Amino acid sequence: MTDHELPPLPYEYDALEPAISEQVVTWHHDTHHQGYVDGLNSAEAELAENRESGEFGSTPGALSNVTHNGCGHYLHTLFWENMSPDGGGEPEGELADRIEEDFGSYEGWKGEFEAAAGAAGGWALLVYDPVSKQLRNVAVDKHDQGALWGAHPILACDVWEHSYYYDYGPDRGSFIEGFFDVVDWDKVDEEYQKCLGHFE
Repeated sequence: MTDHELPPLPYEYDALEPAISEQVVTWHHDTHHQGYVDGLNSAEAELAENRESGEFGSTPGALSNVTHNGCGHYLHTLFWENMSPDGGGEPEGELADRIEEDFGSYEGWKGEFEAAAGAAGGWALLVYDPVSKQLRNVAVDKHDQGALWGAHPILACDVWEHSYYYDYGPDRGSFIEGFFDVVDWDKVDEEYQKCLGHFE
């Protein structure tokens, strides 16, 4: 059984200001993300104990906790990695071409992504769909409701209230605008290239 650990931030806690404050990054990473790591480890330990004992009464709940906490952990890890104090701008090269091919234009993609982020109860994701071999925007509630089977997220925007309420109050739209100021398109392209190498 894997013992999951909270990955360190790839930058200082105040590096994303003014888009995201040091206080929010500290709470979000050290408390919220840590909670998903702890929940995943606990659920996996419970499943292992149930297999050993042959008692499976608590297994359905533990399986649900693996999904919820595992997705929370994985998506938060991508969220931290796909932001940078040197981020912003627009994608370039092969990724930019693919966005234009699959969405008609960067503006078409961004408008759709912003709509997903405004409506989602958890995450807005840009994913690579290996079945149709195209990029898609996905609005995910919580961490695991509304996801697309087999799709690989390459850009994640956390729109749970703990991501923005301290900085922006109920103005989620301004948080989403701030998010685009710190998106690290080099990292997004790196995730996209992994998909091409694995699925195409």
